[in-house]
Amino acid sequence: MEYRHATADDIGPVASLHADSWRRHYRGSFSDAFLDGDVLTDRLAEWTDRLTAPHPDHDTVVAVDGGALVGFVHTILGHDPTWGALLDNLHVVHGRKRSGVGTGLMARSAAAVLARRPVTGLYLWVLEANTAGQAFYAAQGGTCAGSEWSEAPGGGTVLGLRYVWPDPTTLL
Repeated sequence: MEYRHATADDIGPVASLHADSWRRHYRGSFSDAFLDGDVLTDRLAEWTDRLTAPHPDHDTVVAVDGGALVGFVHTILGHDPTWGALLDNLHVVHGRKRSGVGTGLMARSAAAVLARRPVTGLYLWVLEANTAGQAFYAAQGGTCAGSEWSEAPGGGTVLGLRYVWPDPTTLL
């Protein structure tokens, strides 16, 4: 397994994985019309913006095995004055879940925080309906610290739960 910083060459594979993950795991949270529509084009636009002109406070790492992308993590450093860096995206290829890829990517996110913003914590939002994600984050030492409603892509609202790691070294 190789972990490396994402480049513009990763736009297609990252967007494809992101779209597939949303379709598999956000059914019932995001509208069927949105998920059954052109989610890939939506994700391609997002990742083209993120990876062709990376923001200096953004850190995207991909996991590659045998030349194929098997996961990625995107972290926004210094995102919130209270909670610290936002782990904005963490997705692993469906067939590679429970194989350590997600744990490795979370460690890379924590390492980015510690290298560039060492006095801040790390947090993320997980949908209330994503109980498997909640279990994974709890197993990684995350604590649920509240919830918030937000607008879902394609319309409607979703309830997100904030999971926090005040000391990102616990993820290393």
